[in-house]
Amino acid sequence: MSNKLMVNGAEISVTTIDDKDYISLTDMLKAKDGDFFISDWLRNRNTVEFLGIWEQIHNPASNYGEFAIIRSQAGLNSYKLSVKEWVEKTNAIGLKARVGRYGGTYAYKDIAFEFGMWISPEFKIYLIKEFERLKEQEQQLLGWDIKRNLAKINYRIHTDAIKENLIPPELSARQMSLVYASEADVLNMALFGKTAKQWRDENPGLKGNIRDYANVSQLVCLSNLENLNAVLIGGGLSQAERLAKLNAIAIQQMRVLTEDHRISRLEKNPSEN
Repeated sequence: MSNKLMVNGAEISVTTIDDKDYISLTDMLKAKDGDFFISDWLRNRNTVEFLGIWEQIHNPASNYGEFAIIRSQAGLNSYKLSVKEWVEKTNAIGLKARVGRYGGTYAYKDIAFEFGMWISPEFKIYLIKEFERLKEQEQQLLGWDIKRNLAKINYRIHTDAIKENLIPPELSARQMSLVYASEADVLNMALFGKTAKQWRDENPGLKGNIRDYANVSQLVCLSNLENLNAVLIGGGLSQAERLAKLNAIAIQQMRVLTEDHRISRLEKNPSEN
């Protein structure tokens, strides 16, 4: 997938490599006055320092020994280094040299922003601004697409035959008879088989709450349970009666949701749906 940014009149490609955003340095270079090459930027000692530190933080397979050799030579008149050599010697992932339709040198966004500073401070600021605008636009499109898919999936819940494969645990009579402090915990028990406190006690090292770690199927089911619980409360059912019904419904819906191919695609890569 390739998108375009417009920065100070220059059209700059943004592509996805291994689920990460990479920006075309080749396109960015067109905005710099004079005859310059990406290798000129790589000659700079500060550039090498930045790239080396970035790789150490983001790339466990980075070859620090080769980086140290390159760093010792950076800035010398005789020093020359191409992107291909940098990648091959240090096993770098921050820079990519591509061929074909979207060919050229691409850099992970952090590195591309740093390259933008080499072009000019103004260019860097506008590059970041345009990139953020692109990401906001993608999020808006993704939100609309997820809502469309959830509407289709919810329709299937009410029409498809119930499949095998029990996901939420079936609650015992004792669990249903307990009085839960909040309606949120009623829903947590129905879907997850435990209260928010029980989950926190089991996962002391995790931040957030049980719902932050729910998958797409569980979130769809949870949304439906919230609506159903409101109807049951209006019908005057006791908490224990509502919990029994909600648990049974959660089991039925999760059987369907876990086998829905649209849900699987959303969980693997939302942007492809």
